[in-house]
Amino acid sequence: MSNKDSALSKEQQKLLKQFKKQISQPHSHAIENRCEHATNNADQPVDREAEELDLFKKALQGVKPIDHGNVADIKPKRSKKVDAQILAKRAAAEGAIESELAELSDTQAALNPVASQASLSYRIATLQHKVFEDLKAGKMRWFEAVDLHGCTVEQARAAVLQIIQMAKTENQNVIKIVHGKGPEAILKTYVNGWLRQHRDVLAFVSAPENQGGTGAVLVLLKRAEKNPKYETKK
Repeated sequence: MSNKDSALSKEQQKLLKQFKKQISQPHSHAIENRCEHATNNADQPVDREAEELDLFKKALQGVKPIDHGNVADIKPKRSKKVDAQILAKRAAAEGAIESELAELSDTQAALNPVASQASLSYRIATLQHKVFEDLKAGKMRWFEAVDLHGCTVEQARAAVLQIIQMAKTENQNVIKIVHGKGPEAILKTYVNGWLRQHRDVLAFVSAPENQGGTGAVLVLLKRAEKNPKYETKK
């Protein structure tokens, strides 16, 4: 340090050193200032989520929601249960199943009563085992169902025959009959007897739990094309 410098106060000497440093390294001071400014800005919180939400709202300006009113419903519609008393009245009006009514004897039911919780099971000897197991497991889609609750025995008989006739007309081969499982299981016993006698019944079995359990039966029928009475004349 020169004699001239020693004559200055300590504070003045310090300022002089800083001045000389700035002259010798002019860029370093600017870099320090920028770093300090960046550090100060980093301490300030930035609400990026609010900014993004604001940008999203601006982007959606003028956009209208899609109108779903004209979209087609492609969900398959499940067949509803047919009213058994309506079927019975239809059968009486048509008079086409009177002979079949006479063929279904009640003797089978009288001789073989079934318990309320009993599982029904029947198949002809020639039916394939796999087909019967598929019916038993509920894997075969049924065409129509009829609920016999509230029917007299004669109404129930007519309704069973009528729904079988409906299935044959539509060339369908699986139906569901809900007979219930009251304390005496009267209709259940009669349905068991009638189905065993019907010439178009290949098999029937109590439905799986999720389809009615022992209160309903799934019935496998001969298809109309395999019935002699439905063969077309050549």
